[in-house]
Amino acid sequence: MQGRTVTNAQKIYWDNLCQVVGCIVCRKEGNFNNYVSIHHIDGRTKPNAHWLVLPLCASHHQDNGLAVAVHPYKKRFEQTYGNQYQLITECIDVLQRQGLVVPKKVLEIIGKGVRVA
Repeated sequence: MQGRTVTNAQKIYWDNLCQVVGCIVCRKEGNFNNYVSIHHIDGRTKPNAHWLVLPLCASHHQDNGLAVAVHPYKKRFEQTYGNQYQLITECIDVLQRQGLVVPKKVLEIIGKGVRVA
């Protein structure tokens, strides 16, 4: 993967997103799908890039004609499902409702000051 190296803490956070939250868009539609990949909402090279991520299934991540995908339809994706920062906040809420601690760095970036690690 190009960009910054992923830390162990980030890998754990990603695993929780993938296994517990699953595709955040499928979840919003009433389905649970944990066959997902990590989508970086602002590239992979900027500071904090690996904290600003969403778990998305293939159909919501990359265009395959089955759903509105963030690539290449970012504007339509956000009009349909909410902006990507709102979706991260929804992911955080799911993790916290399951009793998982969200990394402090994520909460600082998103501006959500609850239950920090």
